[in-house]
Amino acid sequence: MEKIAVVGAGMVGRAWAIVFARAGRSVSLYDNNPRALEDALMKIALGVQDLKAEGLIAEEPMAVIDRVEASTSLKGVLADAAYVQENTPENLETKRAVFAELDRLTPSEAPIGSSTSGIRASQFSDGLPGRHRCLVAHPVNPPSVVPLVELAPAPWTATAVVERTRALMVAVGQEPITVRKEIDGFILNRLQGALLNEALRLVADGYVSTEDLDKTVKHGLGLRWSFMGPMETIDLNAPGGVPDYSGRYGPIYYQVGRDFVPRPWNETLFGQAARDRRATLPMEQHAARQAWRDRRLMALARHKKEMDEKVGK
Repeated sequence: MEKIAVVGAGMVGRAWAIVFARAGRSVSLYDNNPRALEDALMKIALGVQDLKAEGLIAEEPMAVIDRVEASTSLKGVLADAAYVQENTPENLETKRAVFAELDRLTPSEAPIGSSTSGIRASQFSDGLPGRHRCLVAHPVNPPSVVPLVELAPAPWTATAVVERTRALMVAVGQEPITVRKEIDGFILNRLQGALLNEALRLVADGYVSTEDLDKTVKHGLGLRWSFMGPMETIDLNAPGGVPDYSGRYGPIYYQVGRDFVPRPWNETLFGQAARDRRATLPMEQHAARQAWRDRRLMALARHKKEMDEKVGK
């Protein structure tokens, strides 16, 4: 079996371990904290069992779980790895130090991907002997349920490395996209940020309640966006496709877009939303609601898979 090294056993690292293991890969999971590894193995087992219960894996859970081995030896985890997925804290200096070690210890032909949400690959790979095999492979949390992966290479990342990583992601059931040029936030977080910035402004300025804002997305935009993107949405929302939609609604969106001035994320902007969320969901119920979210995502993933098989993507 092709060996995959997963470096960092936090929330994202655990989910990546499931992604690779359920696809038949041997996974070596590293963390320098033995307790973190113990906790990770327990949560991986629970996650695999949940996926089985939702019909998202065909094998028995133990067959998947047994493919994951945990270790506090970085050298041992990286030995013979065909691919490395890094999941360390979102800090540039940390990434630089970690990637220097990964480049030194990983077999020379193995791509090294980072789960970073916003640090460009060029920022942590510049100067490394193996910088050509380093890139961002940014997942959506949790990647074991949400399949999108953004592949964002540095200017010097080899095309073959991007292609190999993309092929691996497809092979393990993910949906990779390629970011053609480096840009802060990549693609998903820029889209998400645009919506979040406007959502927070609308709540803070008193245009809508937090509850009704969320309803607008989950009962409106989100229903369409769960199976088609914004470009297909506008193409289908006008008889003549995109040009027709642009002619009908372009002036309105242009005028609205002039209001989209970003504001600092401080108490003034997000305070009301934060207070509303805590009134709706006390912090002692937060973890349980996260588990609820994951189960709902699993059910949606199963539904989408069934519909794709029935009517096509």
